[in-house]
Amino acid sequence: MFTISDPLAAILCCFYGLFSPRTWQHAQVLIVGAILCPGKRTVSAVLRVMGLSRERSFGKYHRVLSRAVWSSRKVSRRLLVHLIGTFVPSGILVMGIDDTVERRKG
Repeated sequence: MFTISDPLAAILCCFYGLFSPRTWQHAQVLIVGAILCPGKRTVSAVLRVMGLSRERSFGKYHRVLSRAVWSSRKVSRRLLVHLIGTFVPSGILVMGIDDTVERRKG
């Protein structure tokens, strides 16, 4: 079973209610692994960095991103509120937003 340190648990606890308890167990592994993972952050690379490369049921980690019921909008909103509260507790926050559509050729 995967356990995280208290300082990291204090940061991640604000996201707990956004996932089902079963999904939360796997989401924590993916979050911590994505933070620690150098290079591309694929599910396989994250599991490798977390020491779970030989995990028999690795598909459950893929299902967190493909099938599990959670709202990426709610997670991103909670993250934004948490970041603003941490880095700009009082004062004015100026944000620049670029709304141009990315165009690629090739």
